[in-house]
Amino acid sequence: MKSRLHAQVGTLRQLEILLAVHDHGSINAAAKALFLTQPTVSMQMKKLSEGIGTPLYNIAQRQLVFTDEGLELAKTAVEVLDSFNRLDMSLNSMRELKSGTLRLAVVNTSQYFIPHLLGPFCERYPGIDIQLKVGNRQQTIERLKQGVDDFYVFSHPPQDIETESIEFLDNPLVAIVYEGHPLAKRKRLKLADLINEPFLMREQGSGTRHAVEEFLRQHNMQLNIKMTIESNEAIRHSVMSKLGISILSAHTLTYGGKSGLITLPVRELPIDSHWFFVWSKSKRQTVIASEFLNYVEEEGREILHEELGTD
Repeated sequence: MKSRLHAQVGTLRQLEILLAVHDHGSINAAAKALFLTQPTVSMQMKKLSEGIGTPLYNIAQRQLVFTDEGLELAKTAVEVLDSFNRLDMSLNSMRELKSGTLRLAVVNTSQYFIPHLLGPFCERYPGIDIQLKVGNRQQTIERLKQGVDDFYVFSHPPQDIETESIEFLDNPLVAIVYEGHPLAKRKRLKLADLINEPFLMREQGSGTRHAVEEFLRQHNMQLNIKMTIESNEAIRHSVMSKLGISILSAHTLTYGGKSGLITLPVRELPIDSHWFFVWSKSKRQTVIASEFLNYVEEEGREILHEELGTD
């Protein structure tokens, strides 16, 4: 059975009064130290004693002597008040952004540029810890539903969850081939020129696949899907190994490396997409989360645009 003793031990103020009486050895001295009247101190001690159900002290030869129960309560009072002091120090530290944790869950493709966004922020606030969870779109949606993190990064935020979001970066999806591919020699291409090529597709649940499939539906076309791969890096290396062509985020090449790969000049491409920071409407933002969001809006966008060489 859960203990209900905490409901009887009184208020924090009563514990402070108890310690003052214990430390100063008398009701009168404690009252002076706390700038209270003697009757007020006596009354609070009486209430505390009644709550515990036993005397906390006795008067012997005009001296106040704590009972064993009173001494045990005084010991506990020290621990309780020390805990609140530590909490106060921790909260002040968090308010000044000297400590605390920022929790992010991001989809796989965004792992290429998110560290470049976090770097300057962590340099400014070195006492902050970062928890970064990388997964596919469906895995990140599940974390959003559970409210595990402060922010979530999507190129296509879910529409069936109550969220708020800000757009912070373009996410163009481009067609890529290996350098020696016959299509790489052509200066102008149409989407129809790709339909017979072996195509490497991201797995179900990924934001890239979601965008590509929606794009193909709009153009009433199908590609010749030969492999489904769960990693942008694996797709890049598979394309370089002449296993097929693919459509990936341009950031995969910008941050992951362009060596051995060519972006095809397809008339209908790139697929227009954007990156969003998303957070649950029902979750109250921490001081750290609010500061990070301000940083993204005021500086972070520009940092990424400068690295990408965009306006």
